Amino acid sequence: MKTNKTTSLDELLERASDLEPLVREHAPQAEADRRLSAPVADALRDAGFFRMFRPHTRGGLDLDPVTGFRVIEEFARMDSAAGWNLAIANATEPFAAWYSDDVTEQVYSSPDTVMAGAWNPPRRAIPVDGGYRISGKTVFSSNCHAATWISGLAHVYDGEAPRLDDSGAPQTLLTLVKMTEATIDENWNTLGMAGTGSHDVVIDDVFVPAERAVPFVPLERPSSAYAGPFHLLSVWPAIAAQVPPALGIARAAIDDFIELATQKTPVYSGSTLRNRPVVQMQIAQAEAELGAAQAFLYSVFDSMWQRALDGGGVNMRQRAQCQIACSHAVVAAARAVDLVHAAAGASAIRNEQQFQKYFRDVHVITQHAFVGAARFESAGQVMLGLEPEWPFFQF
Repeated sequence: MKTNKTTSLDELLERASDLEPLVREHAPQAEADRRLSAPVADALRDAGFFRMFRPHTRGGLDLDPVTGFRVIEEFARMDSAAGWNLAIANATEPFAAWYSDDVTEQVYSSPDTVMAGAWNPPRRAIPVDGGYRISGKTVFSSNCHAATWISGLAHVYDGEAPRLDDSGAPQTLLTLVKMTEATIDENWNTLGMAGTGSHDVVIDDVFVPAERAVPFVPLERPSSAYAGPFHLLSVWPAIAAQVPPALGIARAAIDDFIELATQKTPVYSGSTLRNRPVVQMQIAQAEAELGAAQAFLYSVFDSMWQRALDGGGVNMRQRAQCQIACSHAVVAAARAVDLVHAAAGASAIRNEQQFQKYFRDVHVITQHAFVGAARFESAGQVMLGLEPEWPFFQF
């Protein structure tokens, strides 16, 4: 596969392996604290993993999408929180293409710049001289504790009424705000993925200059620092980056089960778990679910990447393929974990085992608006020649 990167996947996986003891050591504390542990966040930042999709000219690793996805998947195998925060930081990076070179030089050129992103609900932007005053609370702000900047959307208001564009929709801005100007509302209390620290973030009447609050419309021409092939793929690497954590969780569940099956002898049985035909079938089916999900997702993005290297963008059919591959991968990863959970028996419900955590974590990801099963409907609308209701098909 042709690439524009200088760091190979093997090198990156070796770097990740070096961090695995640290990530595993701090995973229980991340779960308890409901935020990624600072030593892990610092290590990911210092190793460059938070800026995998940032261009070389801004100090990033400038990776192709699939290489970045595989790194995210590997960290999620170690710890779901590390994998998810890595995914969100990198998913936010491509939106720098909407800003001027001056802004990206100021914000993104430092290796200490770490991104978070939260887009729902959009905040309120009141026009003032030189920019806007931004206010509002956004939910699910993953990576907010480690981040130095947060990306988000805002609707422009004239008084109490939102300003509308020619189509009658609210005028929407893509904004960059320093995390030092925001407040984290520590309210992330969920079934799973607790360690991601996806708390609400509040911005209260913060001035944002116009160059950091730009119209969020389909990008006709990215700023020159972001004009490489990656950005011909528009928002789709950002959406898909949220899928590899589910794949990594499924990989961890399968690996842990194989180890358990060689040791555990079920109650009222005279042989180990691995000798039961139903278990043999379940673990093979789980591996098939995971392998099919990986193959489909990564083949779609490999194909798109080759097209981008040749100067081609993403057409509507390919956008639908991206969405289908993303939603399929998340659903399939959950099915793989469900099979492992069933095969593990009573071991799956014990807190000292990780199977219950894999189950909780992967099912939280299935509820994500960008990659859950509901998005199959959106892609099906495209396939059937209908106008898709999913707004990101316009990008």
